Amino acid sequence: MNSVPKIIAQRLLLGLLTLFVVSIIIFTAVNMLPGDFAQAILGQSATPEAVAAIRRDLGLDQPPITRYFTWLAGVLQGDLGTSFAQANFASFVGEDSGTRTTVADQIAPRIKNTLFLAGVTAAIAVPFAIGLGILAALYRNSAFDKVSNVFTLTSISSPEFFVAYILILFLAVLNPWLPSLSNIYDGMAFSDRLEKTMLPALALTLVVTAHMMRMTRAAIINLLASPYIEMARLKGMKPMRVIVHHALPNALAPIINVVALNLAYLVTGVVVVEVVFVYPGVGQLFVDSVKIRDIPVVQACCLIFAAVYILLNLLADILSILSNPRLRHPK
Repeated sequence: MNSVPKIIAQRLLLGLLTLFVVSIIIFTAVNMLPGDFAQAILGQSATPEAVAAIRRDLGLDQPPITRYFTWLAGVLQGDLGTSFAQANFASFVGEDSGTRTTVADQIAPRIKNTLFLAGVTAAIAVPFAIGLGILAALYRNSAFDKVSNVFTLTSISSPEFFVAYILILFLAVLNPWLPSLSNIYDGMAFSDRLEKTMLPALALTLVVTAHMMRMTRAAIINLLASPYIEMARLKGMKPMRVIVHHALPNALAPIINVVALNLAYLVTGVVVVEVVFVYPGVGQLFVDSVKIRDIPVVQACCLIFAAVYILLNLLADILSILSNPRLRHPK
């Protein structure tokens, strides 16, 4: 087998193994959450018999290992289960089990919203960070370089909720340019959806820009002392052309890695930003489900986050290999 397909196959197998281990950790951690769904639904005055009846109906009385393999078998078949809240409500109103809303039905529109937010953020953050990194490398140790470093480090050092509230204060309260609440819905016009998504996208952009900008700057600066860069300079090429046409293509591997990691963060780390802006994404659903101990929904959200993160890391590895001849031909 050729070296590249072999490496890709190894990465994919490692990713599947990692996801299996993560599923065990997710199931164990979620089931160790304090509190109980039946108790949370019935309240503190519930009788032990009523709590036991709900636990039996939801399968919570089975051994943990049985519940894990039942859940895993369902996931492998594309069935994420039924929300405890939905199942309890359906039983209360006498609804047939075949018409109940599944976890997949609940998560599907939320994933669409979260991916839209991540896509808008990536469209802003990636070109902005790479361009800022190129300019910082071009004007190294200048006032622009120092100001850009201070700005990006300040934004990444601040918690997401703090950045979000600062943006709300300046862009929605003091200067009502953008809406502070991202109450988007299906069938909404693209321009309206984009407007309501812009403020959380800007908050995420400020958080992820620093990593990509600093990695781009460092990777390019490391290459500026290379002989072929010196030769390009001696030929009289302009500094910007030297960086863009000669240094940047050879610095793609580390830049791709850091971009992929930050894109993974955009999908998996949006929980706080979605809660602040009341954005109807997977992060908001995850927080709401944790509050009521809705275990199937929490497990599904965690597994989706983990799968996206692992997939984007694998994609970063593969793109790094394909973009670097020394990695494609290690011998």
